[in-house]
Amino acid sequence: MAQTPIEVAGSAVLVTGASSGIGATLAVRLAEAGATVGLVARRADRLAEVLERCRVHAPESRSWSVDLGDLDAAEAVALEAWDAFGRLDVLVNNAAIPSRHHVRALDDELVRQAMDVNFHSPVRMTLAVLPRMLTRDRGVIVNVSSFGGRAGIPGEAAYCASKFALCGWSESLALDLWRTGVGVRLIIPGAIDTEIWHADGNDPPDYDGPLEPPETVADGIIAALGSDRFEHYLPDMRDIAVFKTSDIDVYLEGAEAMVKHPDGGPA
Repeated sequence: MAQTPIEVAGSAVLVTGASSGIGATLAVRLAEAGATVGLVARRADRLAEVLERCRVHAPESRSWSVDLGDLDAAEAVALEAWDAFGRLDVLVNNAAIPSRHHVRALDDELVRQAMDVNFHSPVRMTLAVLPRMLTRDRGVIVNVSSFGGRAGIPGEAAYCASKFALCGWSESLALDLWRTGVGVRLIIPGAIDTEIWHADGNDPPDYDGPLEPPETVADGIIAALGSDRFEHYLPDMRDIAVFKTSDIDVYLEGAEAMVKHPDGGPA
């Protein structure tokens, strides 16, 4: 079975989306636990701050400023990180962008941007390092999806498409790697207090309920590395996903009823 637990201390871990939120918190937590951490994100200044915190505990940690919407660059940085550390024990595909737009406002470019960063980039990075992991017969691919990868969210068709795709990819990836030493972990965060809620160029979110801190997901990912389970809801919203699957029509009706229609009429 491919979900063999991995020891964080002494491992080399590459984390994307590491300049803020879940990724930044996870990178520091991993370094504190004894891992050497590679950090990838667009914002070099923010990465430098996180890297400094990691190096207090893991002096060999490094960072790369890369736009993961550039798929060739995403593939290249995965291989560069492997060469820099001599291996990668864990690849955490965490980087993501929101896409809160009513479907009437979507165009091909908006959909492509969401799919490239949220889905195609994790795929390209995984395929880049997978042959080397298989040669070592050791490694874990961690894909950070979203509850929006298990249930549709009004006004987030492009985002949900990318996250649903990441869930399906992860499930099949786990099956194809089942009899190897390379494992897969699928992370399903709920509403987490990150910058994704306030991103420029996006509609305001309909959800205005409580938000979990990024530590909930970061600590959950580290726990997942030490477990033999494939899927991890953080926080645990599995019952809602199961209900949605069992009665999709009731779910759709309830989800649409929560939409804030400015004029009180149809969206």
